[in-house]
Amino acid sequence: MTFDKDKILAMCNTMCKNTLMQTLNIEFIDAGEDFLVATMPVNPDVHQPMGLLHGGASVALAESVGSAASMLFVNPALSEIRGIEISANHLKAKREGIVTGTARIVHKGRSIHLWEIRITDEHDKLISLCKLTNMVLPKRKI
Repeated sequence: MTFDKDKILAMCNTMCKNTLMQTLNIEFIDAGEDFLVATMPVNPDVHQPMGLLHGGASVALAESVGSAASMLFVNPALSEIRGIEISANHLKAKREGIVTGTARIVHKGRSIHLWEIRITDEHDKLISLCKLTNMVLPKRKI
């Protein structure tokens, strides 16, 4: 199968409509054979009470980009992806601007995918480092 970055990004951004990803303004901006990148604005919509980027918003970005990345390795007509574990270390505070989540594959098995997601700011400073485990399941008939 030929890798088509524009088609992948369009598919990922279309999947965001009417979801948490749309609410958080997550946008997929780059893709490669073993990675996927998305951005999220940092503004009061994603702040915790102290005016900083909420750790849960960072985790939502990480899980969104990591789960979508797993879809690059499966046939969506036959398989579904489910996040089964996520962990995050929040390393730097952020009040405004843009954060970028880059998911890179660590392990690509038939039933388990392990991703490292680095969330960085506009200056490539590491904000959060996340690990996501996804399970590949047979598509359920609805």
